[in-house]
Amino acid sequence: MNTGNKSNFERMIEMAQQVFNMKDDFNQLQVDESVIQKLIALHPSSVVEINYGNGPVLWLLIIPTQTEIMKRFINGNINESEIFSETENTKPFTTIYLCSIMVLEEYRNKGLAFKTSINAIQSIKESNPIESLFVWPFTAEGKLLAEKIATHLSLKIFFKNNKAR
Repeated sequence: MNTGNKSNFERMIEMAQQVFNMKDDFNQLQVDESVIQKLIALHPSSVVEINYGNGPVLWLLIIPTQTEIMKRFINGNINESEIFSETENTKPFTTIYLCSIMVLEEYRNKGLAFKTSINAIQSIKESNPIESLFVWPFTAEGKLLAEKIATHLSLKIFFKNNKAR
């Protein structure tokens, strides 16, 4: 695969912008170092990077939160940034927002996104009564992955502007 002599980090940043177009949509979470630090403070498994020595090949961001916040997001009453800002570390987490997972093309279709997601969610479930997942899918592949994860973990899944399946 021709990567145009770009680093894995540069390729991941480009992919994020192409898929999510965050710079032009302030309803989405604008990820920076302070956001990363708060996510890690919520739970260390909220942020995962896989790096085989040449820069990241996978980035995972998930937000453990409360069901009331999930319902407000699914119903369109708050945006993605507000999920993040309203989530309290002082209450048990009952749901997880599958914020984003990105994998470089040459590492796709190897189960990496699925396995990484399962491990992160199970880590959060060890100390929290997680009942469901929710997602705002930007790609068909993302939606399918979210469904597969929920099925594997026997969790309900909710999609923005949709009901649970």
